[in-house]
Amino acid sequence: MRTFVTGTDTGVGKTFATALLTRALRASGRRTIALKPVCSGDRSDARILAAAAGGELAIDEVNPLWFALPLAPLVAARSENHTISVPALAAWFRKTSSGHDSVLVEGAGGWLTPLAPGTSIADLCAALGLPVVVVAANRLGCVNHTLLTVESIRSRGLRCLGIILNSASSDDSSAANHRLIGECTDIPVLAEIAHGQRELPPEVLRKLLDAAASLNSP
Repeated sequence: MRTFVTGTDTGVGKTFATALLTRALRASGRRTIALKPVCSGDRSDARILAAAAGGELAIDEVNPLWFALPLAPLVAARSENHTISVPALAAWFRKTSSGHDSVLVEGAGGWLTPLAPGTSIADLCAALGLPVVVVAANRLGCVNHTLLTVESIRSRGLRCLGIILNSASSDDSSAANHRLIGECTDIPVLAEIAHGQRELPPEVLRKLLDAAASLNSP
């Protein structure tokens, strides 16, 4: 299974969810690796993903582009006189993922976060040809942000496999978000992740694998 993990915004729990999925896939017997094409600021996200995959890849294989300033990738890259190239990242992905049937790729920021002039995370996902899982913070505004992200994914002709709600914090809306999203879209909510959760229930992984398998259905 090869999947791109995006978020409705920065700081919504993409790395946490990707690491949980990576560990669950590996525990199920799949030799899964997790990749982070671009990091801005520190490299903690990439280190978490490397550890979730059992340290199978070196940090520079997991994360080929790292910029020191904690800013949007386009701005952080400019600060170092660098231009992010989607074709170059696509070539890195083909090389690094070769030999692995199970690969998770975590984006940076949200779905339309700019990487280069006129180029966003969405364009990178399209270039990699991967279906998408959307991670959203389970809080007020979650439904709107999630539906906008799903709509944008579909408008590009890409497949959204499901939604993960991350409950790092909660408010009065969080209990209703799962139900309301289900009323507004046919994309399934795969899981609600609780704060500090260390593993995913088997049924969550089964839902994701079923959704991925449906890509090949007539």
